[in-house]
Amino acid sequence: MGLKGTLKSLNFTSLPNILTLDLSRNNLYGSNPQEIGKLLNLEMLYLEDNILSGSIPSEIGMMRSLIQIDLSENNLSGKIPPSIGNLSNLQYLAFHKNHLSGTIPTELNMLANLQQFRVYHNNLTGELPHNICQGGNLNYIIASNNHFTGQVLKSLKNCSSLIRLRLQHNHFDGNITDDFGVYPNLKFLDLDNNNFYGHLSSNWGKFHNLEQLKISNNNISGCIPPQLGEAPSLYLIDLSSNHLTGNIPKELGNLTKLGTLLLSNNHLCGIFHAQITSLKGLEILDVASNNLSGFVPKELANLPSLRNLNLRHNKFKGNIPVDFGNFKNLHFLDLSGNFLNRTIPEMFGKLQLLETLNISHNNLSGCLPSSFNHMISLMSVDISYNLLNGSLPNMPAFNKATLEVLRNNAGLCGNVSGLKPCTKPTTGSHNNKTKKVILFIVLPLALGSLMLAIVCFKFSYCFVHSTTTRENQVGGNVIAPTNAFTIWSFDGKMVYENIIEATEEFDDKHLIGVGAHGSVYKAELHTGEVVAVKKLHIVTNEETSDLSCFTNEIQALTEIRHRNIVKLYGFCSRSHLSFLVYEFMEKGSLEKILKDDEEAIAFDWTKRLNVIKDVANALCYMHHDCSPPIVHRDISSKNILLDLEYVARVSDFGTAKLLNPNSSNWTSFAGTFGYVAPELAYTMEVNEKNDVYSFGVLALEILFGKHPGDIVSNSLQWIIMGSTLDTMPMMNKLDQRLSRPANRRQAKELVSIAKTTISCLADSPQSRPTMEQVSRELLSV
Repeated sequence: MGLKGTLKSLNFTSLPNILTLDLSRNNLYGSNPQEIGKLLNLEMLYLEDNILSGSIPSEIGMMRSLIQIDLSENNLSGKIPPSIGNLSNLQYLAFHKNHLSGTIPTELNMLANLQQFRVYHNNLTGELPHNICQGGNLNYIIASNNHFTGQVLKSLKNCSSLIRLRLQHNHFDGNITDDFGVYPNLKFLDLDNNNFYGHLSSNWGKFHNLEQLKISNNNISGCIPPQLGEAPSLYLIDLSSNHLTGNIPKELGNLTKLGTLLLSNNHLCGIFHAQITSLKGLEILDVASNNLSGFVPKELANLPSLRNLNLRHNKFKGNIPVDFGNFKNLHFLDLSGNFLNRTIPEMFGKLQLLETLNISHNNLSGCLPSSFNHMISLMSVDISYNLLNGSLPNMPAFNKATLEVLRNNAGLCGNVSGLKPCTKPTTGSHNNKTKKVILFIVLPLALGSLMLAIVCFKFSYCFVHSTTTRENQVGGNVIAPTNAFTIWSFDGKMVYENIIEATEEFDDKHLIGVGAHGSVYKAELHTGEVVAVKKLHIVTNEETSDLSCFTNEIQALTEIRHRNIVKLYGFCSRSHLSFLVYEFMEKGSLEKILKDDEEAIAFDWTKRLNVIKDVANALCYMHHDCSPPIVHRDISSKNILLDLEYVARVSDFGTAKLLNPNSSNWTSFAGTFGYVAPELAYTMEVNEKNDVYSFGVLALEILFGKHPGDIVSNSLQWIIMGSTLDTMPMMNKLDQRLSRPANRRQAKELVSIAKTTISCLADSPQSRPTMEQVSRELLSV
């Protein structure tokens, strides 16, 4: 690692017997020298992830002992030399992510032992060799993102050894009905964005190992074969943007492992079958832009894992099912462009994880339910082109809405530019009714305030009592969510004993992390609930910083509730032991994921962009929706936690500060070096712009796969200066462990987010945007 120079500087004649040459992931530049062909005994050649340029020398064909060759992720150009066909022992060929052009030489057919063929992300043209599979060993063909043409499936029809076939984003054509064979070992198939035509064959049921089937953006017609439901391993089906007709076969309900079903932009018709609504593992269902009709099935709400439901632009009628309020994990709901009528169900308020709601272009009437105020995660809403009336809910999604997403309704009013203001009710004969309404509003608020005061007093008394008397009391306070903690009925002693038992008195075998102020343990309790327990480092009479962090964290997290901020379940304060109890995040910290190659590869571009948006939403909420505003002061990859779905939570509020509007908010230094705003080197005044800077560093770290280092301070303009997506320097800085963005749309999204991120890193705090502006910008992306 870290080598710099050219390959020509190596004396290959002095290495006649070397078997493995691994110079990958360095800074080698220049062309591949012809002398490399003198390594006649070499079996493994790894030169990937350098800056090598020029063409692949034909002398490489002299290295007849080669078993594996990897020249990927360089700047190589020119054609693949025909002499490659001399490498009769070759099993692994990787030339991907270069600038190679021309056709694949037919001599490649001579590689009878070839198992993996990777040439994706180049500028290759022509057809794949017709007999590429004749050796019977080829199991990986990854040739996506090139300019290949021809009827490739006919060439691969008898390639029964295939496990992974990726040909997306080319110009292949051919009749998928006749030319597609049966591949008993195939696990992954991606033919997206080509010109294939014909019908899907009934042979699909014979693909017993197939996990992902992607044939979107082609010219496939006919019906979806019911036999597809006989492929038991299917996890993802994407047949969107074709010309499919007929019903969605009920047999798809047999696919118990199915997590994603994408059938949008076709000509499918009919109604949902009950079998489809029994797919308990389904997370994403997108059937937008078809001709589906009938009532929206209320049984969809029984899908416990569903996160994304898109039914837009169909012919659904009737009301929105009341049962939709029972969705437990729904983040995205689009019912727009149908014939739905009647009112919006009050039960919608239970969708506390919902971020995006689009019910525009329907015939919905009545007022917006007051329960909308409980939808704490809602960030984007579109209710335009309906018959709705009344005032807008007082919540961020509507407060930040534009007229575009509210227009063409019967009588909506609210504080939005272009919308008429709501008139205040006048006093008069209906005074009694007004008093009743006020009573219903004020009484719960008064009771709520009273209860909050009691809880705060109880916390203050117990905490002060425990820290001043230093007695060995048993117990603690529990902030009870609607889960297992409720079962314990606020019994502090039981909570304490459960956690001590679950962690075996905080044995290191349960330790999952160590921070500046405490150690974090995983605790599996009697109820089956798994929680994270942060045990404060032992505090002596001289050490008050950890104790201050303890109180800071409790104060901050009892004030805020947001889906992208870690939940505090409870705390315990004793003379010799203090700890906090949080929800457990299965994926752990962002820092850990980015450092692990396998986990980083699974953390794809879509997940990364969503995490950036999650963190922005959390900070926007803390800065603009909390009173007083809360500044985190330590936004870094170690303090961003992810759940199994890669939804991000901001954690560790030990150094957080509630901004006092009547003071200058000066304080001692806090934060992680490398993320701290530059002004904190000469001033200790805390404000929201400190977090904005840290967010900018974090977002670049997510895009690059590592901390951006000196780029932050020295080279801010290199992203903005690029004129095209292909030449922009940022593309070469992205995490090289991932493939380049799958399509131009995703690439543009990355560029747009990077530009927003750069604006957060301005040296002057006044030049940085607010997190509200950042969040809005990312939402528009």
